[in-house]
Amino acid sequence: MKRSQIVKEILDKLIPNPKISLGYSSAYTLLIAVLLSAQCTDKRVNEVTPILFAKAATPEEMVKLSVKEIEEVVKPCGLGPTKARAIHGLSQILIDKHGSEVPNTFKDLEALPGVGHKTASVVMAQAFNIPAFPVDTHIHRCAKRWGLSSGKNVESTERDLKKAFPKTSWNTLHLQIILYAREYCPARNHDDFFCPICKTLNS
Repeated sequence: MKRSQIVKEILDKLIPNPKISLGYSSAYTLLIAVLLSAQCTDKRVNEVTPILFAKAATPEEMVKLSVKEIEEVVKPCGLGPTKARAIHGLSQILIDKHGSEVPNTFKDLEALPGVGHKTASVVMAQAFNIPAFPVDTHIHRCAKRWGLSSGKNVESTERDLKKAFPKTSWNTLHLQIILYAREYCPARNHDDFFCPICKTLNS
């Protein structure tokens, strides 16, 4: 059996119905939550977003806040000034160019301030159910550890994983690997004995 098949079988058994750990209620609130999660834990983002979205849950409401007001709320997520400017800026662009709606193409999403390829991929996958394979540090680490990618950089890891797995499985798989990595395949103090995938692949 191919390595990718072994990985998928174990993930499907252990994490059959993965859910994104960020709280959101719309494509817009998801976009903001993912943007805030850069270099920040999902737990911290989920503490901050209810406060932010109580003040502004749409682009129109967000642009009524000043960048400083947004920064005050998002400061605990780190990079407060940068993230606040991006949130205010992208909200104005959504109003001006996209009828206040979050666009569903990589080109339009990645043109928004503060939105890189990974953020765009998460929004495409989770908000619009369009196949994407966002690669974060957990996925990057596991793909290399499991021999599915050379792990040179996240771009090559994304390409390798897209080749290794069927397109229909990408949106589920990226969540499964993140959740699995946190519980069974951590960066530090990793032990094959406690990691069913590494244990199977390396036996």
